[in-house]
Amino acid sequence: MAPPYFLLLPLLVNVVLQSPLTASQASPPISLPGCPNKCGNITVPYPFGFEPGCFREDFGLVCNESYSPPRLTISGYGYEITDISPKGELHISVVAKRACYNSSGGYISGTNTYIALGTSPYLLSVSNSLFAVGCPNQGYFVDGDGYYVSGCVSACRPTQNSLGSTNGSCTGVGCCESSIPNGLNFYEPSSQNFGSAREGTDPILFANTTNCSYVFLADSNWFHFDNSYLLRTTDFMASVAIDWAIRNVGNCSYASRNMTDFACRSANHDCHDSDNGAGYICNCSKRYQGNPYITNGCIDINECEMKDEYPCFGVCTNTVGNYSCTCPRGTEGNAYMKDGCRKKDTFTLALKIVTGASVGVFLVAFGCFWLYLGMQKKRLIRTKQRFFEQNGGVLLQQQMSSFKTTTFKIYSKEELEKATNKFSEERILGRGGHGIVYKGIFEDGTVAAIKKSKLMEEHETKEFAKEMLILSQINHKNVVKLLGCCLEVEVPMLVYEYISNGTLYHYIHDKNFKAPIPSDERLRIAAESADALAYMHSSASPPILHGDVKTANILLDENRVAKVSDFGASKLAPNDEAEIATLVQGTCGYLDPEYLLTCQLTDKSDVYSFSIIILELLTRKKAFYFEGPEEGRSLASSFCTAKKEGRFLEILDVQVRNELQLEVLEEIGDVIMQCLSMNREERPTMREVADTLEKARKFQRQHNHGRMMHNEEKSTEDTESLLGDSIDIYASHSSMSYSFAQQAILDMEAGRRRF
Repeated sequence: MAPPYFLLLPLLVNVVLQSPLTASQASPPISLPGCPNKCGNITVPYPFGFEPGCFREDFGLVCNESYSPPRLTISGYGYEITDISPKGELHISVVAKRACYNSSGGYISGTNTYIALGTSPYLLSVSNSLFAVGCPNQGYFVDGDGYYVSGCVSACRPTQNSLGSTNGSCTGVGCCESSIPNGLNFYEPSSQNFGSAREGTDPILFANTTNCSYVFLADSNWFHFDNSYLLRTTDFMASVAIDWAIRNVGNCSYASRNMTDFACRSANHDCHDSDNGAGYICNCSKRYQGNPYITNGCIDINECEMKDEYPCFGVCTNTVGNYSCTCPRGTEGNAYMKDGCRKKDTFTLALKIVTGASVGVFLVAFGCFWLYLGMQKKRLIRTKQRFFEQNGGVLLQQQMSSFKTTTFKIYSKEELEKATNKFSEERILGRGGHGIVYKGIFEDGTVAAIKKSKLMEEHETKEFAKEMLILSQINHKNVVKLLGCCLEVEVPMLVYEYISNGTLYHYIHDKNFKAPIPSDERLRIAAESADALAYMHSSASPPILHGDVKTANILLDENRVAKVSDFGASKLAPNDEAEIATLVQGTCGYLDPEYLLTCQLTDKSDVYSFSIIILELLTRKKAFYFEGPEEGRSLASSFCTAKKEGRFLEILDVQVRNELQLEVLEEIGDVIMQCLSMNREERPTMREVADTLEKARKFQRQHNHGRMMHNEEKSTEDTESLLGDSIDIYASHSSMSYSFAQQAILDMEAGRRRF
């Protein structure tokens, strides 16, 4: 007999509820349509691939099916891949460096290896450690420039059963371990040769040794030491963790603006900045799974089939991006809790209806408020985007992509506000003619100087992006490094490296800091500053004119090394021979008179201004005084008058007159006079000024060294005189001064470079 139809109703309801869930359980895509996603037993998710058109640029792999099973390697590098995680990590298999001793104690260099990842999207993961196994063994490795990165020492001591530590531990007995820093793309291991010690020169320390020692980089979760490693004499492969990321277009904030090349393609994704180096990685959002690098690659998961993670003790219904759990009909309560459903209460139901209506009215009002906030937020985003485009952000992004620079960063307005505590007065480092400089502390601990500039002329914004990228390429030890900029504001803000020891102006003129300044230090600061400006004039491409050279724009680090800063008035030299015609900018007392008359900024304008800096160093007087007689207000004018009258030594600092040779002062004085010429054609170049200052330093050092040797020999002479020795052995040292020409001859005879 057929069952009553009402008995089939629960079964039909169950079928209806389950049918949409079945559709959501389709397997998520791994690779692009039509592309293979397996090489042997290794899954290859996009952006990786090994056939044309199946991978993103820089993520090509090679699947060599001539091996059994097939071998998967990184294209262009040849490293064998053992697994790939879509969350930014893969593992490669690399042979450990081995070194052994033969039966007679001789050292045999065994298998060696290195990892060189170049400018690829791959970096060595910090989950790796450097391991040194064997006794005695000192293992270390260097980066691509040959500099030491990490290392450790492994020794052995005799126990009842072995030479090493307890199995599983790597504490320096038989095995040692050392962590590595972020950002490495090169690894070359080395080990110390202890062959001489094995021959018996230190029998106590090296009485217990192993035949072979190993140095290798490996994932800390992969390598577990046991004493059998101390008996090894053959090669073995180590599993090395590699971090990968989308590195060619900046971080998430920057890359997401350029949707044509943004790697996160699925609608339900999260973008995360890389923890190792520049770049970003993509993940499917919570409650989604699949491949976020593929369009529609993240699909909904069925929480109803994952009750351990998503509990439900009632009727479970899967929804897109979530799930619902309700109590069975006729009951109420919290179906997400065990025994949370109970029989309905009619009074409670009525109360809920009233409460629901009240809540509905509140939600409508609350929704209107949030809608208003959303409109305001969108307006703010549009304003930021307008400023970004107006300030040349699109052009700068294109240029950064073509230059492939990773040292220059485009910051968001929020990042700089957070770093400066919303541009707090307490963070102000200084105020200048071009803006205010704040001290910024970023979340990663980086300290920087953030310049909030004043208004910029409209014609200047057209060249801003180009000039910022060129300034960021300056790489000189005496020039403050430009780290990045923010374009989401009306006037772009600049981010420089932080220099901790104040300005040269403060060092020379601060009333509360009148300690003596050694003359050789004054010459060094002048020479370093001149060399930086000469680099900008003659070595930068295109040449850069500073435009506001003064002691307040020369910073001193903790070792008082000079750093030229503040390019607020800088200009790029034109490609043709025409000079730059611009509104006059600069500081009173330093301005080139010809620049004032012609409004033409040239490299000789910087030369004129720099000569004032040399005078400030030699005299400890300010460039310009507003008080006093008119003829004495300008340091340049006072010097020229004194120089022409043959009394320029009178205006110099007493310490300078006492410590520097007259030849040095006269040579520097002549150069200053040339720099202060009203006709710029008669002024020397910045390179000639820098060379002259370096000559002066070298001559003064030679003189100081000779005077020190003379004093030592004089002391010996006095001692011998007391003993009755009547021979004057120091007659040949009666004069210790040399001219610049004599110094040059001495240098040529010694085979050194003439200054």
